[in-house]
Amino acid sequence: MYRPGLNDLDAVIAIVRRGSFRAAALDLGMSTTALSNAVGKLETNLGVRLFNRTTRSVSLTDAGQAFVDRIGAPLQDIHGAIEAARSQQTTPSGTIRINAFGTAARAIISPLILEFLDRYPQTHVVLATEDRLVDIVADGFDLGVRFAGLVPSDMIAVSLRRKQRYAVVGSPEHIEKYGRPLVPPDILNHPCIRVRLPNGALYRWQFEKGGQSAQIEVSGRITLGETSIARIAALEGIGLGFFMEQDVEADIAAGRLFRVLEDWTPPFPGLCLYYPGRRNPSAAFKAFIELARELSAKRIESVQSRPLSGDPGR
Repeated sequence: MYRPGLNDLDAVIAIVRRGSFRAAALDLGMSTTALSNAVGKLETNLGVRLFNRTTRSVSLTDAGQAFVDRIGAPLQDIHGAIEAARSQQTTPSGTIRINAFGTAARAIISPLILEFLDRYPQTHVVLATEDRLVDIVADGFDLGVRFAGLVPSDMIAVSLRRKQRYAVVGSPEHIEKYGRPLVPPDILNHPCIRVRLPNGALYRWQFEKGGQSAQIEVSGRITLGETSIARIAALEGIGLGFFMEQDVEADIAAGRLFRVLEDWTPPFPGLCLYYPGRRNPSAAFKAFIELARELSAKRIESVQSRPLSGDPGR
């Protein structure tokens, strides 16, 4: 008699939670084809169709809804028992699932995630990147990474990076042609690289100085949804771009991009790793949090030990 495995049941719940095979496959660390095949095999052996699938949407059938209603609570109990058992481990192993937006993901790959994998070879990390804010508990993640001001109040937070800044940049050719903006309204005379948010709205560039603040909806001939592509456009002289400082600091240092309006982009709270309180965290989870705190403490010590600007370091 066919008995579905725990992974098969987790796959069904992941699809329901995420609303698509593609997103669920990313969370589960497998290909969309493999996930589709696994669910198809489950449906064949159960003798019922669990999902209505079209090219645009996925929804539960009546049989699928009844199936999910019955397995949901028991699955939580099983995973709770697994976590309780893993909490007794002395050697970290298993999978850590993290949700972060693109810039945050790039910031924690090295040294945090790569260092963790190097220290604990029996572990695996799934890093999902998306710009929208998610409920990490409801969406099946162990941890999230967001700016400090966006961390939910009921979560435990670990500071990861020093304060962040935005940077307005343009290629040397662009600055030579259009001049250097001195105040935020000046950018209305420049072609700019616009960014569309996941909710469809255009991102407004944010500025602040001396108690004054401004949000400007820039104009330009190109609209993008990915920072790395926007950076290429800025390097090619398409227009001014608005980036996280860390994403373009190497280009600024090398003279490939010229920074403007720096006095209008003050620092703001940096990145935080956050997670819900857990009764029985696994050894891998505890090790990841301990490493994050360790690296954060080293970063603070490094900043505090630097000589002040103009100090010869005596």
